[in-house]
Amino acid sequence: MRTNFDFTPFRMSTVGFDRLFDLLENGLAASVGEGYPPFNIVREGEDCYRIDLAVAGFREDEIEISTQQNMLLVTGRKSDGDEGHVLYRGIGARDFERRFGLADHVQVRSADLKDGVLSIELMREIPEAMKPRKIRISSMNDDHAQPQAAPAIANDGFQLEGRQ
Repeated sequence: MRTNFDFTPFRMSTVGFDRLFDLLENGLAASVGEGYPPFNIVREGEDCYRIDLAVAGFREDEIEISTQQNMLLVTGRKSDGDEGHVLYRGIGARDFERRFGLADHVQVRSADLKDGVLSIELMREIPEAMKPRKIRISSMNDDHAQPQAAPAIANDGFQLEGRQ
């Protein structure tokens, strides 16, 4: 899927959004692939998410969940069991690989397989160094000829000197 929209003006006026523009330009259709297994993405809070995949017929040892950089990969490999001679297979038992793009600072908290549904809990955790912080601004004192610089304390414990 290609878009007819040119993101060049946005690329010139923004910093650090290259990955987002690449996703928009190249489309997500290639990474979504076919619709097996079906899934839901649920937002449970401001920074909490859950992905539910319908993986009926798969056991825990047949499913692997891994993350690398900003990609979550869920893989299912059906092992040849002791099912005997199957006359008709109506329950999907094929191997699958499902990829999910994760935003920056989104981490997998837990995974649970219950009643044929694999639930993967995700949470966005912004590092303290990236959270907004206040910096105190010093002002000129009318009694003194030199500016008074008061140190501002950042959230990470470092002192910053403000100068005017």
